[in-house]
Formats: sequence, structure tokens, C-alpha cells
Amino acid sequence: MKYTSEEIAKMLNGTIEGDTCKIVSSVAKIEEGKEGDLCFLSNSKYTPHLYTTKASVVIVNKNLILEKKVDCTLIRVKDAYIAFSKLLELYNKMTFPNTGISEKSDISNSAKIGENCYIGPFVFIGENVIIGDNTFVFPHSFIGNNVSIGSRTTIFSGVKIHNSCIIGNDNIIHSGVIIGADGFGFAPNIEGNYNKIQQIGNVVTKEFVEIGANTTIDRATLGSTLIKKGAKLDNQIQIGHNVVVGENTVIAGLVGIAGSTKIGDNCMIGGSSGIAGHLTVGNNVRVAGHTGVGSNVKDGETIQGPYAFSQKEFLRSYIIFKRLPKMYDTLRKIEKSLLQ
Repeated sequence: MKYTSEEIAKMLNGTIEGDTCKIVSSVAKIEEGKEGDLCFLSNSKYTPHLYTTKASVVIVNKNLILEKKVDCTLIRVKDAYIAFSKLLELYNKMTFPNTGISEKSDISNSAKIGENCYIGPFVFIGENVIIGDNTFVFPHSFIGNNVSIGSRTTIFSGVKIHNSCIIGNDNIIHSGVIIGADGFGFAPNIEGNYNKIQQIGNVVTKEFVEIGANTTIDRATLGSTLIKKGAKLDNQIQIGHNVVVGENTVIAGLVGIAGSTKIGDNCMIGGSSGIAGHLTVGNNVRVAGHTGVGSNVKDGETIQGPYAFSQKEFLRSYIIFKRLPKMYDTLRKIEKSLLQ
């Protein structure tokens, strides 16, 4: 990547202060910037580095007031963080392979592949698969029969998408993800064994969904397990059968959501939390890390604790819990004085 400061400013609709012909060829953190680097400053905590950085170009917010002269060229934009993220996206796409279908892939004759797609070596694509335009499927991925994948979606190496699942436009699915494996459905019989309940539904992901590495999303028993538009799932998450994850909900790593639970829109679920099955979690809910959710949660609530309840009540209880040893000693002294 080699761009001038003027070219970058045009991409971001920014204004330049300094050398319009400054050339950058790499990106870096502002505190580590060197000649030829492009950096950004959005957090005021890092402002002192602006006056010492060796970076060639720094993207800053429009309203930044300089306290002294800087050596680098500045590009002023409305939001430096968002602008820099756009450049990183562009840079990342430049590292992708060229479009085309590898001769080492195994693609059914009935599959339909859109224009400008990349299908890597050792990819398997089953019967009646539909893949939209400008989609990338990296090596060693498995796409089962009757799967539909939208346009501009990226499927990294080693992803498994089982039969009849539907993947939306502009999805990013990271390595090791398994979509559409059987849900955990078993019924006890009179002999004390378990009979498997066949899972014949699918998984549907809507637009702009991102799924982290080694996350698993089980197919529905009937109907669909649904991940709605804009949802972001971290690495190593387990989504059970018939779960619904709402729009723009973000879920951190190691979360487990049991079958048939409905998660609302714009929720934030902290890492290592567990949510029991057949629950309803409302919109705009905040679940702190390591929380166990065993009952329905109303819109807008913030919950915390191994047996989750109101965060305020939990914090009050936790203060008392920390004082229990001292309270116990006091109680023993009172008890002893009464017995004398």
C-alpha cells in the first residue's frame, strides 16, 4: 500500500494540514509511528504522542486543538476512529487473493457461483448451492447441499456450513465456525436411555453479521435458528437450536445460549456468561461477564452475578458478602458476651 496524504484525505473527505504529497506505506499505533506510517488519534489519552510521533500522517478529529507545533501531516475528519477503520478495511481487502475458482476445489455441477468470487483450494460445495457476487470462500471450507450464501460475504478457512442454511449479504465468518450442526435434542425413554430428536431446521444469518473463530450455531429442530442483521459474535460461542439473536446485539467469547431462547436487539452480553433455554431477553439488555441467566430479562435491564439479578442489587450484596468475615467475628463476640 502506497498512498499520498492527499489521496487518503480524498478517500475520507478530510482536510489536510501539512504536506499534501507525504507518502505512507504502512499503518501503526501513534506511539510507535515511524517515517512512512499512517496513524490515528481519537482518544485524548494519547494526545501527547501526537507531538512526539515519527509517523508521516496522522488522522485526527476536526475539533482537535493543537497545543504546539507537530512534525507530521494531519488529516482532519469528523470521526478519526471510524475513518481509520475504513482505511484498515481497504488495506485488509488488498491482502485478499485474486478472484477465481481453484482447480483443486470440488464444486457440484448444480451449484451457482456469482461473479468476481474466490473459491480456494480444497473447498467442497454441494448440490444446489447458490453463492452471490464478490464472495470469498477460503481453502478447506465445506458448503453443504442447498446452502445459500449472499454477496460480498467472506468465509475463512475451515468453515463448515451444513445443508439448507442461509447466509446473508456482507457476512464475515471466521475460521473453524460450524453453522448448522444438529441441535442438542434428546428425549429419555422408558429404558433410561435417550432417543435422538432429529433436527430438520436450518440456520439463517441476516446482513452484516460477523461470527468469530470456532463459534458453533446449531440448526433448529423445526424452523430456523436466526442471527439478525448486524449481530456480532465473538470466538468460541455456542448458540443452541432455535435461538434468536437480535439486531446489532454483540456477544463476547465463551458465551453459551441454550435452545429456544430469544435475545432482543442492541444487547451486550459479556464473556463466559450462560443463558438457559426457553427464555426471553429483552432489547437493550446488558449482561456482565460470568453471569448466569436463568429467568426472563426485561428491556433495558443490566444484570450480573452467577444467578443473575439486578446489577445494583448484586453490587450491594457483594459489599455485604466481602464484610461477612468481620460481621461473623462481631457476632461471635456478642454471642460470647451474652453467654458470660
